[in-house]
Amino acid sequence: MQHPAVPELAHTHTRPIHWVATATAVAGVIALSSLVHPGPAAAEPAPDAKAPTAPAHRPAPGTDGVHFPLPCGPVKAVVVSTASGDLDGDGNPETVAVVHCDAPMGTPPDALYVLTRGTRATTPRVVATLVDPEDRITVTRLTVHDRAVGATLLGYSSTDVPRCCPDTKTPTTWRWNGTAFRRTTGAGVHTV
Repeated sequence: MQHPAVPELAHTHTRPIHWVATATAVAGVIALSSLVHPGPAAAEPAPDAKAPTAPAHRPAPGTDGVHFPLPCGPVKAVVVSTASGDLDGDGNPETVAVVHCDAPMGTPPDALYVLTRGTRATTPRVVATLVDPEDRITVTRLTVHDRAVGATLLGYSSTDVPRCCPDTKTPTTWRWNGTAFRRTTGAGVHTV
C-alpha cells in the first residue's frame, strides 16, 4: 500500500473542540468590533477648495430689540402679527411685522414694516415701510407667499367715519422689484 504524499491532517475531521474554538473566535471578533467605531458619517462630500460655497441660510429675523420708527410717545410699540419668507430671492427670509402703539383706548393705526438681518448685522433692522401709521389704516390677514406680502387694509371713506369703525376693505399685495416694494391693490375698495 502506498502512503499519500501528504499525511492525513488532524483538522479534516471536526470535533467538538473545533466548534468551541470557532465560536470563541467569532465572539472575540464581535466584541472587538463593538469597541472600534468609525468616524461620523457625512451626508455631503467634503467641500472642494475650488468649488464655490453656497451662502448660509439663516432663520427669519425676530422682532425683539428692533427699533420701529413709530412715534408712540409714553406708550410702547406692540407687534400685532408677523409673517416671514424670502421676499428678495437671496435665499434668506425677511420678516414682515404689523406694529401699532399700545394705546389704552381707541383703535391705534397700524404700521407695516419689513425686517431683515443683513449680511453682517445680527440684530434685525427695518428696511422698508409698507404702511405708514399716518395713513390711519388697520392691517389684517397678513401673509407672505410666493415672494409677495399680502394683507387686507381696513380704512375710512371720510373723516366723518368714527375711528373705531373702519368702513373700507382693500386687499393689497407688495412685491420686491429689485429696488423697492411695488404695491398693487385688488379689484377696488370694498365698503364694509
